[in-house]
Amino acid sequence: MNENYTYKVSAAGRVNLIGEHVDYCGGKVLPAALSLRSTVLVRPNGTDKINLAWTNLPDKISLDLSDLEAYKSVKYADYPAGSALMWQRAGKKLVGCDMLLGCTVPFGSGLSSSAAIEVSVIAALASVAGESVDPVEIALLAQSAEREYIGVNCGIMDQYASACGKAGHAILLDCKTLAREYVPIDLGECTLVIINCKKPHNLVESKYNERRAETETALRLLQQKRSISWLADLTPEEFEKDCGVLEGKVLDRARHVVEECARVHRAVEAMRAGDLMELGRLLNASHASLRDLYEVTGRELDALAAAAQRHPACYGSRMTGAGFGGCTVSLVKKSGAESFKAQVTEEYFRETGYRAEVYDAAIDDGIRIEKL
Repeated sequence: MNENYTYKVSAAGRVNLIGEHVDYCGGKVLPAALSLRSTVLVRPNGTDKINLAWTNLPDKISLDLSDLEAYKSVKYADYPAGSALMWQRAGKKLVGCDMLLGCTVPFGSGLSSSAAIEVSVIAALASVAGESVDPVEIALLAQSAEREYIGVNCGIMDQYASACGKAGHAILLDCKTLAREYVPIDLGECTLVIINCKKPHNLVESKYNERRAETETALRLLQQKRSISWLADLTPEEFEKDCGVLEGKVLDRARHVVEECARVHRAVEAMRAGDLMELGRLLNASHASLRDLYEVTGRELDALAAAAQRHPACYGSRMTGAGFGGCTVSLVKKSGAESFKAQVTEEYFRETGYRAEVYDAAIDDGIRIEKL
């Protein structure tokens, strides 16, 4: 491939500030798009093929536009092929093109590299075909690619944040209605520090589906007491009144969801008021709930969050993403950030034997399209 590309299209990875494992329960979440991105250089090629190449891989793969179903088990080609198929099924114009893909969102980090790849590929296909780019529509098609082609029964948060993010803002996203509100991230003397525990994800998928089933069981039982469509419809007070119909793990899972939804509302209020102590307290409470009630943290994330919370410059720290690996997000005083990074990664290595990785990422826009 020579370098005469027509468009440079990129989409963001994301960090979820708070609101974990509530998107599929109808809750509100508070993600933000990151400057870690998936980038696609694209040009039309006048054929019935999408030719894929990567900046960091030797592989080159051609996708046949008339048989996009055929690549589900082809490593690296599956996400672009699934994205192209959903674009095609939506009745959009799909043209043969050359794509050069690169991604700075670390794979397996819980920062949504898959969503960034899906969204950037679909936005690139729209651009090269001269179709309009609607970020919400692209997010929904990317979610369909993840669910129907890749086989991960995900909520909408990752693709939505990747497509619709806004620099300097978090998105308060209602996962029931897709209503969104941008919340300025003004952290004053503080900054966000994202650290990857570097433990490979393993049980995420089976545990994720297990948690979804447990929350669905809780909803069915609570619907005997109250007319609700989602667990997120309950206030903590209503939940306490009716939770006698639940027991054991199902009770724990539902309690996490209801209380986490309340924490999202309080976190938005704290951000708007500039109350960083309260925001940090909510991050810590979220992690404790994910550890004790939802049981999705694991030894490594717990060790990383605990080391962060012990540091005097840290207001609060929690796991972000599905869990069992991936990253923590911490609210840290800028003046103590370098000491924080050094001390936390050292303590974590002593305790686990894993070398954590720190990401310097700004809060960025979602989709970016540049005509070359």
